[in-house]
Amino acid sequence: MANLEGQIWLTETTSKRLKLDQIDLLQAIAETGSITAAAKIAGISYKTAWDRLERINNLSERPVIARSIGGNMGGGSNLTSYGKKMLNGFKQLQEQHNLFLENLNQQLNSLDDVSNFVKSTLLQTSARNQFLGSISTIEAGSVNAELQIRISPEQQIVAMVTEQSRRDMSLNVGVSVVAMIKASSVTLAVGDGLQVSARNVLRGTMLKLDRGAVNADVCIELPGGKTLSAVITNKSADNLALTEGMPITALFKASSVILMLA
Repeated sequence: MANLEGQIWLTETTSKRLKLDQIDLLQAIAETGSITAAAKIAGISYKTAWDRLERINNLSERPVIARSIGGNMGGGSNLTSYGKKMLNGFKQLQEQHNLFLENLNQQLNSLDDVSNFVKSTLLQTSARNQFLGSISTIEAGSVNAELQIRISPEQQIVAMVTEQSRRDMSLNVGVSVVAMIKASSVTLAVGDGLQVSARNVLRGTMLKLDRGAVNADVCIELPGGKTLSAVITNKSADNLALTEGMPITALFKASSVILMLA
Protein backbone atom coordinates (compact mmCIF):
# COMPACT_ATOMS: atom_id res chain seq x y z
CA MET A 1 0.00 0.00 0.00
CA ALA A 2 1.41 3.42 -0.99
CA ASN A 3 1.38 5.98 1.79
CA LEU A 4 1.97 9.70 1.86
CA GLU A 5 4.18 11.09 4.59
CA GLY A 6 4.79 14.67 5.65
CA GLN A 7 6.32 17.04 8.15
CA ILE A 8 5.04 20.20 9.79
CA TRP A 9 7.06 23.39 9.44
CA LEU A 10 5.94 26.64 11.03
CA THR A 11 7.29 29.78 9.38
CA GLU A 12 6.99 33.48 10.00
CA THR A 13 9.77 34.40 7.59
CA THR A 14 11.83 32.30 5.23
CA SER A 15 14.67 32.22 7.75
CA LYS A 16 12.78 31.32 10.95
CA ARG A 17 11.43 27.78 11.06
CA LEU A 18 10.25 25.55 13.85
CA LYS A 19 9.75 21.88 13.07
CA LEU A 20 8.43 18.96 15.04
CA ASP A 21 11.77 17.48 16.07
CA GLN A 22 12.19 20.57 18.26
CA ILE A 23 8.78 19.91 19.73
CA ASP A 24 9.84 16.32 20.38
CA LEU A 25 12.76 17.73 22.35
CA LEU A 26 10.35 19.79 24.46
CA GLN A 27 8.32 16.64 25.06
CA ALA A 28 11.45 14.84 26.25
CA ILE A 29 12.23 17.73 28.63
CA ALA A 30 8.71 17.52 30.04
CA GLU A 31 9.11 13.78 30.63
CA THR A 32 12.64 13.78 32.10
CA GLY A 33 13.26 17.24 33.54
CA SER A 34 16.82 17.03 32.17
CA ILE A 35 18.49 18.34 29.05
CA THR A 36 21.04 15.49 29.22
CA ALA A 37 18.32 12.81 29.32
CA ALA A 38 16.24 14.60 26.68
CA ALA A 39 19.24 14.77 24.35
CA LYS A 40 19.75 11.00 24.67
CA ILE A 41 16.09 10.37 23.85
CA ALA A 42 16.31 12.67 20.82
CA GLY A 43 19.58 11.06 19.67
CA ILE A 44 21.51 14.34 19.65
CA SER A 45 24.39 15.81 21.63
CA TYR A 46 23.91 17.83 24.78
CA LYS A 47 25.23 20.94 23.00
CA THR A 48 22.79 20.53 20.10
CA ALA A 49 19.90 20.09 22.54
CA TRP A 50 21.01 23.15 24.50
CA ASP A 51 21.32 25.27 21.34
CA ARG A 52 17.86 24.23 20.13
CA LEU A 53 16.25 25.00 23.48
CA GLU A 54 18.02 28.32 23.64
CA ARG A 55 16.75 29.18 20.18
CA ILE A 56 13.20 28.17 21.11
CA ASN A 57 13.38 30.29 24.25
CA ASN A 58 14.85 33.26 22.39
CA LEU A 59 12.27 33.15 19.62
CA SER A 60 9.34 32.64 21.96
CA GLU A 61 7.17 35.46 23.25
CA ARG A 62 7.63 34.11 26.78
CA PRO A 63 10.12 31.63 28.30
CA VAL A 64 9.45 28.01 27.39
CA ILE A 65 12.15 26.40 29.57
CA ALA A 66 12.72 27.01 33.29
CA ARG A 67 16.08 25.87 34.66
CA SER A 68 17.01 25.14 38.27
CA ILE A 69 20.51 25.47 39.72
CA GLY A 70 22.41 22.30 40.69
CA GLY A 71 22.49 18.80 39.24
CA ASN A 72 24.27 17.51 36.16
CA MET A 73 25.26 19.91 33.40
CA GLY A 74 24.06 23.01 35.22
CA GLY A 75 20.83 21.78 36.82
CA GLY A 76 17.47 20.40 35.85
CA SER A 77 15.12 21.88 33.27
CA ASN A 78 11.34 21.89 33.00
CA LEU A 79 8.72 23.48 30.84
CA THR A 80 7.13 26.67 32.04
CA SER A 81 3.35 26.90 32.09
CA TYR A 82 3.61 28.73 28.76
CA GLY A 83 5.86 25.96 27.42
CA LYS A 84 3.36 23.30 28.46
CA LYS A 85 0.58 25.23 26.76
CA MET A 86 2.64 25.53 23.58
CA LEU A 87 3.50 21.80 23.65
CA ASN A 88 -0.17 20.83 24.00
CA GLY A 89 -1.01 23.10 21.09
CA PHE A 90 1.57 21.39 18.89
CA LYS A 91 0.25 17.97 19.88
CA GLN A 92 -3.20 18.98 18.68
CA LEU A 93 -1.70 20.35 15.49
CA GLN A 94 0.16 17.09 14.89
CA GLU A 95 -3.04 15.08 15.43
CA GLN A 96 -4.83 17.21 12.81
CA HIS A 97 -1.86 16.78 10.47
CA ASN A 98 -1.98 13.00 10.87
CA LEU A 99 -5.73 12.98 10.15
CA PHE A 100 -5.09 15.07 7.03
CA LEU A 101 -2.48 12.57 5.79
CA GLU A 102 -4.76 9.62 6.55
CA ASN A 103 -7.52 11.20 4.44
CA LEU A 104 -5.09 11.82 1.58
CA ASN A 105 -3.83 8.24 1.78
CA GLN A 106 -7.36 6.90 1.52
CA GLN A 107 -7.90 8.97 -1.61
CA LEU A 108 -4.52 7.97 -3.05
CA ASN A 109 -5.07 4.24 -2.56
CA SER A 110 -8.52 4.48 -4.14
CA LEU A 111 -6.74 5.51 -7.36
CA ASP A 112 -5.09 2.28 -8.44
CA ASP A 113 -3.03 3.83 -11.23
CA VAL A 114 -1.50 6.48 -8.96
CA SER A 115 -0.95 4.02 -6.14
CA ASN A 116 0.74 1.48 -8.41
CA PHE A 117 2.92 4.19 -9.94
CA VAL A 118 4.08 5.37 -6.51
CA LYS A 119 4.87 1.83 -5.42
CA SER A 120 6.75 0.99 -8.59
CA THR A 121 8.89 4.16 -8.45
CA LEU A 122 10.04 3.17 -4.95
CA LEU A 123 11.61 0.00 -6.33
CA GLN A 124 15.38 0.10 -6.49
CA THR A 125 17.18 -2.51 -8.58
CA SER A 126 20.16 -2.77 -10.89
CA ALA A 127 17.91 -3.79 -13.81
CA ARG A 128 17.68 -0.87 -16.24
CA ASN A 129 14.36 -1.96 -17.71
CA GLN A 130 11.37 -2.02 -15.38
CA PHE A 131 7.79 -2.29 -16.63
CA LEU A 132 4.59 -2.21 -14.65
CA GLY A 133 2.01 -4.54 -16.15
CA SER A 134 -0.56 -7.22 -15.50
CA ILE A 135 -0.59 -10.92 -16.27
CA SER A 136 -2.83 -11.55 -19.29
CA THR A 137 -2.32 -15.28 -19.88
CA ILE A 138 -0.59 -18.20 -18.20
CA GLU A 139 0.61 -21.42 -19.80
CA ALA A 140 1.43 -23.75 -16.93
CA GLY A 141 3.75 -26.72 -17.26
CA SER A 142 4.93 -29.44 -14.91
CA VAL A 143 8.10 -27.51 -14.06
CA ASN A 144 7.90 -24.03 -15.57
CA ALA A 145 5.12 -21.59 -16.38
CA GLU A 146 5.07 -19.07 -19.21
CA LEU A 147 3.36 -15.78 -18.43
CA GLN A 148 2.27 -13.07 -20.83
CA ILE A 149 2.65 -9.61 -19.21
CA ARG A 150 0.76 -6.74 -20.82
CA ILE A 151 2.80 -3.57 -20.25
CA SER A 152 0.70 -1.37 -22.57
CA PRO A 153 -2.32 -1.83 -24.83
CA GLU A 154 0.09 -2.38 -27.73
CA GLN A 155 2.84 -4.35 -26.05
CA GLN A 156 3.29 -7.62 -24.17
CA ILE A 157 6.37 -9.41 -22.92
CA VAL A 158 6.83 -13.06 -22.02
CA ALA A 159 8.32 -14.26 -18.73
CA MET A 160 9.18 -17.75 -17.59
CA VAL A 161 9.13 -18.76 -13.92
CA THR A 162 9.07 -22.07 -12.15
CA GLU A 163 5.64 -23.41 -11.33
CA GLN A 164 6.66 -23.38 -7.66
CA SER A 165 7.51 -19.67 -7.83
CA ARG A 166 4.23 -18.94 -9.57
CA ARG A 167 2.30 -20.61 -6.77
CA ASP A 168 4.37 -19.04 -4.01
CA MET A 169 3.85 -15.55 -5.45
CA SER A 170 0.20 -16.19 -6.38
CA LEU A 171 0.89 -15.13 -9.96
CA ASN A 172 -2.52 -15.41 -11.56
CA VAL A 173 -4.24 -13.73 -14.48
CA GLY A 174 -4.94 -10.09 -13.67
CA VAL A 175 -2.23 -9.77 -11.02
CA SER A 176 -0.09 -6.62 -11.29
CA VAL A 177 3.65 -7.20 -11.53
CA VAL A 178 6.85 -5.33 -12.27
CA ALA A 179 8.84 -7.01 -15.04
CA MET A 180 12.59 -6.34 -14.94
CA ILE A 181 15.16 -7.02 -17.66
CA LYS A 182 18.84 -6.13 -17.49
CA ALA A 183 20.01 -3.99 -20.39
CA SER A 184 22.88 -6.43 -20.92
CA SER A 185 20.34 -9.22 -21.56
CA VAL A 186 18.84 -7.41 -24.56
CA THR A 187 20.15 -8.26 -28.05
CA LEU A 188 19.57 -5.93 -30.99
CA ALA A 189 18.95 -6.68 -34.64
CA VAL A 190 18.06 -4.77 -37.79
CA GLY A 191 16.18 -5.90 -40.87
CA ASP A 192 13.23 -8.25 -41.39
CA GLY A 193 12.80 -12.00 -41.58
CA LEU A 194 14.55 -12.79 -38.32
CA GLN A 195 14.44 -16.40 -37.17
CA VAL A 196 15.29 -16.48 -33.48
CA SER A 197 14.57 -18.64 -30.45
CA ALA A 198 14.01 -15.71 -28.08
CA ARG A 199 10.40 -15.49 -26.91
CA ASN A 200 10.51 -11.71 -26.72
CA VAL A 201 10.91 -9.98 -30.07
CA LEU A 202 10.04 -6.32 -29.65
CA ARG A 203 10.09 -4.02 -32.67
CA GLY A 204 10.50 -0.31 -32.23
CA THR A 205 12.44 2.79 -33.21
CA MET A 206 15.92 3.73 -32.08
CA LEU A 207 15.52 6.79 -29.89
CA LYS A 208 19.04 7.47 -28.63
CA LEU A 209 22.59 6.11 -28.73
CA ASP A 210 25.10 7.01 -26.04
CA ARG A 211 28.64 5.75 -26.56
CA GLY A 212 31.12 5.02 -23.82
CA ALA A 213 34.73 3.91 -23.99
CA VAL A 214 33.78 0.31 -24.83
CA ASN A 215 30.01 -0.06 -24.80
CA ALA A 216 27.04 1.85 -26.16
CA ASP A 217 23.74 2.46 -24.38
CA VAL A 218 20.85 2.17 -26.83
CA CYS A 219 17.35 3.43 -26.04
CA ILE A 220 14.47 2.02 -28.12
CA GLU A 221 10.96 3.45 -28.26
CA LEU A 222 8.34 0.70 -28.29
CA PRO A 223 4.70 0.90 -29.40
CA GLY A 224 2.58 2.45 -26.66
CA GLY A 225 5.25 4.93 -25.57
CA LYS A 226 7.41 2.55 -23.51
CA THR A 227 11.18 2.53 -23.89
CA LEU A 228 13.68 -0.29 -23.63
CA SER A 229 17.41 0.03 -22.94
CA ALA A 230 20.13 -2.23 -24.30
CA VAL A 231 23.88 -2.24 -23.72
CA ILE A 232 26.00 -3.45 -26.63
CA THR A 233 29.63 -2.97 -27.67
CA ASN A 234 30.62 0.01 -29.79
CA LYS A 235 31.81 -2.43 -32.44
CA SER A 236 28.34 -4.03 -32.59
CA ALA A 237 26.75 -0.59 -32.88
CA ASP A 238 29.04 0.16 -35.82
CA ASN A 239 28.34 -3.20 -37.48
CA LEU A 240 24.60 -2.56 -37.20
CA ALA A 241 25.06 1.00 -38.49
CA LEU A 242 22.74 2.26 -35.77
CA THR A 243 21.24 5.71 -36.31
CA GLU A 244 18.50 7.56 -34.49
CA GLY A 245 15.03 7.02 -35.93
CA MET A 246 15.79 3.72 -37.64
CA PRO A 247 13.59 0.62 -37.11
CA ILE A 248 15.22 -1.82 -34.74
CA THR A 249 14.33 -5.09 -33.06
CA ALA A 250 15.11 -5.97 -29.45
CA LEU A 251 15.32 -9.60 -28.38
CA PHE A 252 15.58 -11.23 -24.98
CA LYS A 253 14.76 -14.61 -23.50
CA ALA A 254 11.71 -15.20 -21.33
CA SER A 255 14.06 -16.54 -18.69
CA SER A 256 15.77 -13.12 -18.58
CA VAL A 257 12.60 -11.48 -17.26
CA ILE A 258 12.42 -11.17 -13.47
CA LEU A 259 8.98 -10.63 -11.95
CA MET A 260 8.11 -8.81 -8.76
CA LEU A 261 4.66 -8.25 -7.32
CA ALA A 262 3.53 -4.64 -7.77
